Amino acid sequence: MSVQIIERDGQPEWAILPYETYLRLVEEAEMLQDIRDYDAAIAALERDEDELIPSELVYAIADGANPIKVWREYRGLSQNQLAQISEISPPYLSQIETGKRTGTTDVLGAIAKALNLSLDDIVIKREE
Repeated sequence: MSVQIIERDGQPEWAILPYETYLRLVEEAEMLQDIRDYDAAIAALERDEDELIPSELVYAIADGANPIKVWREYRGLSQNQLAQISEISPPYLSQIETGKRTGTTDVLGAIAKALNLSLDDIVIKREE
């Protein structure tokens, strides 16, 4: 590889290299970052700090299903169980799941915590 080094005060300051070499180095750096991201994701899964989400859940929510209901069913909880854990009434949870009520931030936070999710995972973002 032909590289020209430019010095300032006796110290290397710039490296001039062929453009093709530059492009290869950029590509390799991006690949290295992808590998590091993959390794970090695998490590988070092994430490139970993250989980794989089945595509069926993603598609159901994307198709308009209520995220709380989708996640509740995925976690294997009945409405009564989730309501009890979240310290709300089963009818209130039912109304949230059917869209008749939106739920306060505190209630949604309790539901998210009970489902081991973040608030962002269960709040429906409406397009404006």
